[in-house]
Amino acid sequence: MGGANSREDLDLTSSSGEEEEDDYEDEEYDPRSPASGARQREDDPLRTTTPASIEFLDAKLKALDLKYKKPDNAARLYLHVGGASADARWVPALRRATYSFVDKAANEDSDRARWVLEVGPGRRVSAPVGPELQLKALPAQRRADFAASGSVWALRLPDDAAFRRFREEYDRCLFENTYGVDATDEGRREVFGADFAAWARPAEADDAVWADAEDGLSPPPAAANPARDLLEEFEEEAGDGSGIQSLALGALDNSFLVGGAGIQVVKNFSHGVHGKGVSVKISGGRGGSTTSSYSTPKKALLMRGETNMLLMSPGDTGAPRSNGVHHVDIETGKVVTEWRFDKDGTDITMRDIANDSKSSQLEPSGSTFLGLDDNRLCRWDMRDARGRVQTIGSSSESPVLHWSQGHQFSRGTNFNCFASTGDGSIVVGSIDGKIRLYSKSSMRMAKTAFPGLGSPITHVDVTYDGKWILGTTDTYLILICTVFKDKDGKDKTGFSGRMGNRIAAPRLLKLSPLDSILAGNDNRFHGGQFSWVTENGKQEKHLVATVGKFSLIWNFHTVKDSNHHCYRDQEGLKSCYCYKVVLKEESIVDSRFMHENFATSDSPDAPLVVATPMKVSSFSIANRR
Repeated sequence: MGGANSREDLDLTSSSGEEEEDDYEDEEYDPRSPASGARQREDDPLRTTTPASIEFLDAKLKALDLKYKKPDNAARLYLHVGGASADARWVPALRRATYSFVDKAANEDSDRARWVLEVGPGRRVSAPVGPELQLKALPAQRRADFAASGSVWALRLPDDAAFRRFREEYDRCLFENTYGVDATDEGRREVFGADFAAWARPAEADDAVWADAEDGLSPPPAAANPARDLLEEFEEEAGDGSGIQSLALGALDNSFLVGGAGIQVVKNFSHGVHGKGVSVKISGGRGGSTTSSYSTPKKALLMRGETNMLLMSPGDTGAPRSNGVHHVDIETGKVVTEWRFDKDGTDITMRDIANDSKSSQLEPSGSTFLGLDDNRLCRWDMRDARGRVQTIGSSSESPVLHWSQGHQFSRGTNFNCFASTGDGSIVVGSIDGKIRLYSKSSMRMAKTAFPGLGSPITHVDVTYDGKWILGTTDTYLILICTVFKDKDGKDKTGFSGRMGNRIAAPRLLKLSPLDSILAGNDNRFHGGQFSWVTENGKQEKHLVATVGKFSLIWNFHTVKDSNHHCYRDQEGLKSCYCYKVVLKEESIVDSRFMHENFATSDSPDAPLVVATPMKVSSFSIANRR
């Protein structure tokens, strides 16, 4: 487990073997000054008097102000070595480097990045300009760190003006690579629209909306105290040997590890989950029959007081969509129903399923859940249209779920993931990066639609009160505040009213360039989540996401604090790099905080559960012991 600050933040002035000369004077030659090599002493006997004709010529040359200057794109290139070890350091790679942003549009395929960052001589570094670089600007050091070709690099610019010039060029190329339009005011309006000026020009945005949203919050949680840390309480092997595929955490007595052979039940404690319980083996078929085979589900959903579970498996061809769900009675360990998705007599598919609200899995008699496909958003009912539970019997036909509410959109919405608030409002993330907010009363038209930042939303979560949204992309998390004031000055969220142009710029949660390399080959973000509360007036305290071998934890209050040191001197959208790291030996399947019920006075934050394919671990946030 590592700390929040990565070792690549070491000042380059401490780099091995480097004679740091910030003004780069050693790279200039001035004919008006003595030669930089062996200089003649005043008392040198070989020194002769300069003839008048040469003095006249020298005066003329001085008047021309001849001087060999470094190019405008001069820089020094450094390479980070040593990883996260105590010997980690920066070493000079090119002392007299130049960088350039090269337009590849003329001689490359149209689907490839247009702008490429090259550092030479000799193309020592060549990488497309994009979020994969994880570029981190450090203005105080006139430095930009980034990851490319499996290594971490740093460009050091000679002065503040050169650093600003580099950053402006980089931002322009990033915008044009991301959106495919010129980085002009017209291009930004085309991408973001008039209502999202704060997203287009973050430097001109007003952070008052974030401050207003924080006014009603409690003081910073105790977990923000630097004297607190993550303590590993338990680590256990997965019981059935088939590998953990997903977590289904319960708020009551048990949680569940879903794998290839079935579901393993574990006990919930105030210090985590452990104690191998019943292992529910699922062979498929209603009532224990084997009329259909069970495949490892991509999604597990608890319901009916956490005594039942819905399992949605990938389609027969391995596609991400499914044409139905298995309904499992956890107490008996049997598939009691195989539901089929049907609309107007036609089989359809679903990409994702979710509970009606943040707390609906605790309701003992719930019969509905939400469904999502590329162009569909709906609510399924396990009762028939007349409100009666459907008779299963021994019919060979799978029972049909009733489409009780929803909308099938005619044009491509590219829905990809969704989540629900405490009152049942819905947030939907899309392949094109857009995030839409739907009220609990209507799925036909979004109340608010946030534009994309160029990366698909692969997972989305929302706080219980609906004030904050966390979207996951492959290379960063995006935190959005939905709070605004209506025309009467009353606070509302984007789920209940149209935000208009009263929209704050989002904040990004990113990996440092070094950690993006150390996280392993599969270093994409997935499963960004808030900590779990199911009661009005309670506030989530942390955010967690998984990247390769890392689980990353951000303090929620710190991320929202506009005065946080991470945001000082930043340009563009503000990015937070202050996270804690849980490091495992293999790629992590899922990381989630347990329900707030399991917080204690010694550890006021609920434990974090981290699952790898073969192990499950629990961590508590408590005072160092």
